Amino acid sequence: MRLLALTLVLLAAASATEAQTTLRYGQIPSSIRSVSSLQYQVAQRQGYFAKEGLTIVPVPIDGGTDFMIQALDKGSVDITRTATPYLITAVLAGSDAAAVAGEVGNSIYSLIARPEVKSFADLKGKTVGLSLAVDTISISTRKLIAMNGLEDADYRVKELVGTPARATCLKGGECAATPLGQPEDFLLIAQGYHRLGLSTDAVPDSVMTVSAVRRAWAAEHKDAVVRFVRAFAQSFRFIRDPANRAAVVKIITESTGASEAIARDTLTLYYEPDRGVFPKQAEINMKGLAQVIQFMGEVGQVKGALPPPERFVDLSYLAAAGVR
Repeated sequence: MRLLALTLVLLAAASATEAQTTLRYGQIPSSIRSVSSLQYQVAQRQGYFAKEGLTIVPVPIDGGTDFMIQALDKGSVDITRTATPYLITAVLAGSDAAAVAGEVGNSIYSLIARPEVKSFADLKGKTVGLSLAVDTISISTRKLIAMNGLEDADYRVKELVGTPARATCLKGGECAATPLGQPEDFLLIAQGYHRLGLSTDAVPDSVMTVSAVRRAWAAEHKDAVVRFVRAFAQSFRFIRDPANRAAVVKIITESTGASEAIARDTLTLYYEPDRGVFPKQAEINMKGLAQVIQFMGEVGQVKGALPPPERFVDLSYLAAAGVR
């Protein structure tokens, strides 16, 4: 009996080892420790990946968001986080990539201005630090500025990829204003900088980032992709539950270095009222994705007839994970 019991234990351990899957997850270096990666931090710290038999190896991709799909296509990563405009551009150019889960929906970027810049009118003739033209950060900021009386010709633009680079430009004085995510915007406001407006004032419905895979690879590793999606879905449900607010605040402070007060202010901004920053359970907002495509058409990044958002996603993995 003892031999039989020992054999069963060893077989169970071997089975568990075999079921453990390692996935290389492409990350944007500038956002690994930002609130926009909260779902990843929660999934790791709450053990959701481990419960799904996954070991996630984060792979920082040098060069920023526009290189994420390139890394995916080259096979350097298995799954990658990416901003939707870069996914759309890559697919239109022939990439086999597809979004399988939502990460950040209607992201909130504050247009933060230097202390001497009191209003949008004060930006006239000055430099605004933006991301690349195709990025939703740039598109929403331009629309926000236009809503407040300035045309593109009224200010200069310096293209800077990543919140740290834009924040450095602002603090150094070369940029009069720049869009920043959380917690960087709250940190600078506390230092005397001004928030002129929010990206959601101009773009109330969008999809900022998604988890993307190569379709061919995902078809061969369907079970692993479903488990990854299911872990993220559980992470978003945890973040959204008011009963977990203290735990989420703790994760934000530990992963970003922000104070507890800023972490709480960030969650208040996101959820009181709910501005759709994070999905409910990793779903992809197809209406928001269509909005991104429309904006890309408006700025000339997508030519001709606008493609349907369904071209850029594979929702079967969400469905298999129980997400509708």
